[in-house]
Amino acid sequence: MNIKLFIKRLEALHKPLADLHQTASILPWIPADMLPQAYQELYSNSKMLQLAAKELYQQNEALKETQILLETERQNYQNLFEYAPDGSLVTDKAGIIQNANIAATKLLNIPKKFLIGKAIIQFVCLEERQHFRQELHQLYQADRTKELIIRLQQRHGEYFDAAFTVRVIRNPEGKAINLLWLLRNISDRQQTELQSTESYSEFIQNRPRYKYSKGETIPLNNSVVWYVVQGLVKLSTFCETGEEILLGLAKTQMVFGSGMTSLSIYQATALSDVELVPIYLSELSVTPALSHSLLPKINQRLQQTESFLVISKKQLVEERLQHLLELLKQEIGEPVEEGTRLSVRLTHEDIASACGTTRVTITRLLGKLQQQGLISIDAKKHIILKV
Repeated sequence: MNIKLFIKRLEALHKPLADLHQTASILPWIPADMLPQAYQELYSNSKMLQLAAKELYQQNEALKETQILLETERQNYQNLFEYAPDGSLVTDKAGIIQNANIAATKLLNIPKKFLIGKAIIQFVCLEERQHFRQELHQLYQADRTKELIIRLQQRHGEYFDAAFTVRVIRNPEGKAINLLWLLRNISDRQQTELQSTESYSEFIQNRPRYKYSKGETIPLNNSVVWYVVQGLVKLSTFCETGEEILLGLAKTQMVFGSGMTSLSIYQATALSDVELVPIYLSELSVTPALSHSLLPKINQRLQQTESFLVISKKQLVEERLQHLLELLKQEIGEPVEEGTRLSVRLTHEDIASACGTTRVTITRLLGKLQQQGLISIDAKKHIILKV
């Protein structure tokens, strides 16, 4: 029943009762004790019910106003989502698309009604799907925003390089329920940059930058070469016994990527906080100037890897360690009063993997060098070479 109609009926019922009660109360020939008790209770209950109905009406009106405000706010957020310049997708934990905005449907070249319910991995090119599955599985392990660079294919269309910004959506209890994907086509922007860039350094400055904290594993993509703007990255693989093998160190202004190796297992780990920019291999074939700029940096990485290989072939472990420290002095050394300080702290496991020996052996040999006064360890556990 409509609440306004309910109140009107209560008022219509209460008015005769009120008139009758007033009349009976003022007539002098009717004693007060003659008024029926039931009648008095009926009058009182009717009045209380009328007051309760009015209060309920006021609360209902307040709820209506709140509902209108919430609906307006929801519509504003929906409009922001729907008409955002970048593509936006909402998926469940398995990557099934639940919502998409106009920009996303245009990027993927598919109407929204056909996009909903599809797995986002269907638009990932075949050679990158395994990498994408691994990234999707790891997304729920981190609470921070994740940056991904993936090559996508439009429905019945062309491939394009996409930059994803992904965030986990959690309920009030902290349980992951959805993923929010912000999608950008960076291929067009790259072509514009290539046409207007006069130098390689300017080209690097105009690219998106991705930051990884110390200890993080950096995602690798066969179509992308990472350029190190700042920091140090450890490059390694694993042998059949599961032991890690150090292949190289990518420092500032060096490049690395899985496309630069034929190893099936290739891992990049941030040894410090690093800042990287992506360079796409597809750009190299159409931009001779970029290829010319990258060639010395790729050559630098290859020469460093050769140096690590030469060290691993030294017969004595002491020789391997000596040559490794000399190499590290050249690559990441910085002058201090006591000698040359390695700018990044390498663990004994890192040094042992480069020397092809055990951590225990390296600990013993470093202790020996320290006793001989050839090295020292500073307060931050960095090695200082005295000679």
